[in-house]
Amino acid sequence: MTKSIFYHAGCPVCISAEHDIINLIGADNVELVHIGEDRKRIAEAELAGVKSVPALLTPNKNVLHLNFGASIADVKG
Repeated sequence: MTKSIFYHAGCPVCISAEHDIINLIGADNVELVHIGEDRKRIAEAELAGVKSVPALLTPNKNVLHLNFGASIADVKG
């Protein structure tokens, strides 16, 4: 993995964090994944260790949980 992956659910907290991440590391360095719309990626996020969104998975496989927006359980419904 060469890019970071930013998982979010589309809430205002997530969108704000998305803009900050893009400004910090650049759009070419991050894959944006809206797990509220692309629900098949929820399992992938959980497997990577994501417990809540917004979260950033770094190329080193570290999960950085950002300003709490929603738990994965909430997103799953």
